[in-house]
Amino acid sequence: MSLSSRESFDLSLYLVIGEADTGGRDIVEVVRAALAGGVTLVQLRDKEAPLERLVDTARALKALLEPAGVPLIINDSIEAVLATPAAGIHLGQDDLAPAAARAALGRWAIIGASAGDAAEAASVDPAVVDYAGIGPAYATGSKADAGTAIGPAGLRDLRARLDLPLVAIGGITVARTAEVMGCGVEGIAVVSAIAGAADPTAAARDLRQAVETAKAARGAR
Repeated sequence: MSLSSRESFDLSLYLVIGEADTGGRDIVEVVRAALAGGVTLVQLRDKEAPLERLVDTARALKALLEPAGVPLIINDSIEAVLATPAAGIHLGQDDLAPAAARAALGRWAIIGASAGDAAEAASVDPAVVDYAGIGPAYATGSKADAGTAIGPAGLRDLRARLDLPLVAIGGITVARTAEVMGCGVEGIAVVSAIAGAADPTAAARDLRQAVETAKAARGAR
């Protein structure tokens, strides 16, 4: 973690990935390909991996991402964040409380939280949390406990409730990116759309282009 990490992250194209998401390919090589296509932030999410393997993977990803200025976030493991050390942590509603993570990781760690409805949004403290992942926007098979899709209307409702940078997740494709970005989020998060793609570089490039096109259209209004 560096002094500037909390102040310098870009949610435009947020890749969430674990070993089970790559179709048997090496996770570092898939992330390398995605990085070439324009991902701006990577979250390592592998709740089944033993801590030692999680840390080994995280260190390899950090070595790849850090020279490109792309932060590595680890899902729900303070121990792995500290051992890597990674730029920050992402926490679901049933994970460690963000305030406890802030106390453990310090002022400059990036802390993300998930919210899928009004009650969950109310639990996200912008004094502690740096960004929120909202959704699922659409039905997704990448996360078994993702919950019911909230659609664009749900994304807009959470945008109105949360005074934080937001990244939408869940079933987002190139074709859906303009609709999602039109809800006022800062970016999109994907799993299988990149990690499961035959060509992760091309998939990331197409998604990033769709995000930037949507941002330009939003700014022109």
